Amino acid sequence: MSKSVPAFLQDEVSGSVMSVYSGDFGNLEVKGNIQFAIDYVDSLKELHVFVAQCKDLAAADIKKQRSDPYVKTYLLPDKGKMGKKKTLVVKKTLNPVYNEILRYKIDRQILKTQKLNLSVWHRDTFKRNSFLGEVELDLETWDWDNKQNKQLKWYPLKRKTAPVAFEAENRGEMKLALQYVPEPMPGKKLPTTGEVHIWVKECLDLPLLRGSHLNSFVKCTILPDTSRKSRQKTRAVGKTTNPVFNHTMVYDGFRPEDLTEACVELTVWDHYKLTNQFLGGLRIGFGTGKSYGTEVDWMDSTSEEVALWEKMVNSPNTWIEATLPLRMLLIAKISK
Repeated sequence: MSKSVPAFLQDEVSGSVMSVYSGDFGNLEVKGNIQFAIDYVDSLKELHVFVAQCKDLAAADIKKQRSDPYVKTYLLPDKGKMGKKKTLVVKKTLNPVYNEILRYKIDRQILKTQKLNLSVWHRDTFKRNSFLGEVELDLETWDWDNKQNKQLKWYPLKRKTAPVAFEAENRGEMKLALQYVPEPMPGKKLPTTGEVHIWVKECLDLPLLRGSHLNSFVKCTILPDTSRKSRQKTRAVGKTTNPVFNHTMVYDGFRPEDLTEACVELTVWDHYKLTNQFLGGLRIGFGTGKSYGTEVDWMDSTSEEVALWEKMVNSPNTWIEATLPLRMLLIAKISK
């Protein structure tokens, strides 16, 4: 049974998050078009996305009427590093020319289960991203033999729709149990601190991102502590969409007041070669939107997640079990 101590008494609460949807979606209008073509090269078993250019983009710098745009592509539902590609940034223009080929090593059969998402972003000098528009193609119905489909075409950029559609997809469930132990070792610990035990039992109906292969594991972080010592994980279980983990994680250093400020973030990942692809997750807490007086994005628990946390807090020294649906999350950054 592994242990780690969350740094609940840190002076500063980190509200920063990273995400596959990271960036600013609301401040700039969406306008303009993007020109690209796609082709599947059978000899290489590769999807090629030829990003040619954009025109009439929105201006991030209103005074000078220009942006620093680049194009990012994803194969959905894989929003991990394996599925993300991007062009170079072209500075000071609303009509950038790229002429870049973004390549994906993927079997044609798996490609039929994917959607191709192309989005255009402005990247400022502080490396912050602002959304300028997107296009999405459903590859299930794409005719790869049609020569016209291999030609460059102009597509109008649209407002962001992917997060809603992506989140609505079934991401499976997690069966788990939580227990709060107010004073686990009388006389050996300060009586004002306790432990939270997290028993990850199994996951059910996990999504397949790459054909029939799956090698899943669960990671746990107690927010707002984003340090590596706060992170624990299960072993990886392969070749099943219903992995049984039966792994208990213990976190100590919990004062009663910390229970209202902290949040258990459980995320499920598919380990493939040297990368991990996100499958879904849970955030179990009170979902108040705040932690230690600071507004944070990650305090966003659903009603089911809140109910489990409330039962645990109100029933000390008792295992509280639930089966909860996994969902898309903004993943908290891990600090050093």
